[in-house]
Amino acid sequence: MKAHLMFRDKDFDLLQPLPPNETQLVHDLDLDTLLVAMAGADEFLRQVSRVALLNGLSNPEEIAYRQSVLADCASHSDVVREIYGLTVNALAEQHKMFWFNHRDNPSSMMFQSPKIIAMFIGFLRQLRKIADEHADSFVSEGWTTLFTTLKEELNDAYFVAVDDHLKQLNFRDGTLISARLSFGNTGIDYVLRDSRHTKQTWKERLGVGGRKSYSFDINPRDEAGGNALSTLMSKGVNSAANSLTQAADHLSNFFTMLRTELAFYVATLNLEKSLSLLNGPTCSPAAQPWSPALLRFSGLYDACLALRSQKGVVGNDTDADGKTVVIITGANSGGKSTFLRSVGIALLMMRTGMFVPAESFTASVCEGLFTHFVREEDTSMTSGKLDEELARMSNIADAITPKCFVLFNESFSATNEREGSEIARQVIQALIDSNVRAIVVTHLYDLAQWFYLNETESTLFLQAGRETDGGRSFKLTPGEPLSTSYGEDVYNRIGGW
Repeated sequence: MKAHLMFRDKDFDLLQPLPPNETQLVHDLDLDTLLVAMAGADEFLRQVSRVALLNGLSNPEEIAYRQSVLADCASHSDVVREIYGLTVNALAEQHKMFWFNHRDNPSSMMFQSPKIIAMFIGFLRQLRKIADEHADSFVSEGWTTLFTTLKEELNDAYFVAVDDHLKQLNFRDGTLISARLSFGNTGIDYVLRDSRHTKQTWKERLGVGGRKSYSFDINPRDEAGGNALSTLMSKGVNSAANSLTQAADHLSNFFTMLRTELAFYVATLNLEKSLSLLNGPTCSPAAQPWSPALLRFSGLYDACLALRSQKGVVGNDTDADGKTVVIITGANSGGKSTFLRSVGIALLMMRTGMFVPAESFTASVCEGLFTHFVREEDTSMTSGKLDEELARMSNIADAITPKCFVLFNESFSATNEREGSEIARQVIQALIDSNVRAIVVTHLYDLAQWFYLNETESTLFLQAGRETDGGRSFKLTPGEPLSTSYGEDVYNRIGGW
């Protein structure tokens, strides 16, 4: 059986490699705050969430598949959490039975495997009961396929057959093994036989009449005889032990995968609950193909900022459809970086199949997301700020492919206006020519003005809002590039004169 709640036709690989820019994404977008809200203190939930978030999907159909599964999870959160808890308990019980400590001994496996299987069968009965009670209320393809499989493969006949086999594996009538003699009277072709119909009649027990079989006893002190019998026993049960081990592994793998895939949805439900307590809206994003360029939303906010501050934050509305570049200028502390992070987080969450923190969100699905945010000076003094920025940009250039998004935040600001603008212009232009899109937060007026004069059709220009009294609305609105960041407002606000 397969879970197939993350993909229609394959399992979710928890051990898949993370993208080369994972460290930058986590740092620049503050993803640790998001992961804490998703996982709490549960390290397994955190691990699954991190892998899923950083290894997003690029196919809108695959995203829609997960979104439909998530919608069912949101509508039946109690059932989903019950199933997840069941898988956790099943694997915990397996761990208690020291399953992996006896895999090199056929006789031990013959003794241990039926116990493992019987334990899992008990949990499968509970799973089948949940399917019987709730399957009709789930509508997504992922959940209906899983429940249908459970009903078909875990029918009454299956449980009766398994119970019969497990009863037989108790070997209450002894262990019957057949073999053939080879050269030198060595035994070959050992086979474990059904011993239920080989009981001696009362006449055979009394030694009256003919006999169907003969037996002998080994003295308890006969160590060599006991070892020889143990060797014969191991040879006889080896094939059956392997089959039982495979059956137990199959059940273990099913519960492991079901737990892993459900962990993603449980963590997503946890995040949605945390945001709802802050009155933060969420929506199912409309994931669209890469071409044409689509990016529009309403009420989009930085979920990580909301989670850190534990209060609602200002959302923004933007329509960048048809634009390959968005350039943001304006007031310092006006919400430019927050806006940039909100878009980056939303793109990641959409690619993962999650909801996004917005009232509505539509975007082209990128094949990768990269960030190039301003950093502090290298305290070791082995390189300057510009060198460090160029080195990170070089790493991005080595890893990036077409159909990706890059978020720039005050990049190349460690040099003068003219040089920084020229470096940034050439970098951004090269990305555009390679079918890469960008959102740029900058105070480099020469850079913004060049795009305004030369690339107006493909570029959206946004301004960070500023009130007449110098306050900040944290709203971004369309408008031509601003030559000032109103730094004096910040200076005045902290007591300057």
